[in-house]
Amino acid sequence: MNQASKKSWWNRLCEGSYRASTRRLVREIEAEAPQAYSDIVNDLETPLEPAFEREMARHLDRGGFRAFAPAETLMPVMLKRFGLEPTSVAEHASYPSLRGNCNACPVAGHCWGAMRRDAGVDECRAFCPNAADFERLAETA
Repeated sequence: MNQASKKSWWNRLCEGSYRASTRRLVREIEAEAPQAYSDIVNDLETPLEPAFEREMARHLDRGGFRAFAPAETLMPVMLKRFGLEPTSVAEHASYPSLRGNCNACPVAGHCWGAMRRDAGVDECRAFCPNAADFERLAETA
């Protein structure tokens, strides 16, 4: 057996094992190292291995990590996508409602992934429960 075929089966075995254990790995990080998990979900800049990042997003969509507040991490970035300054929106009467919608978002993991990859406003408009309100605020700003 040549070196190339040994590497091929070994790579497939390692990749398969990693994919099979990624979901468990995310849950274990959340349970055993909550500060590390918090650091990961609140950091929208540091690149992650793609399969791990997808599983983090899935975990957030399934309600993972109760300490995660999307309005703290995701909403400021989303506001900028819509051309709004977070500090000026924070003074608006609708701000508490916008934060509540964001924190209760059923697709927070999808949003997290979109903010990490710098999704444009058109993509964000399709899933963000606050999109219409953000657009109205942008029109009056």
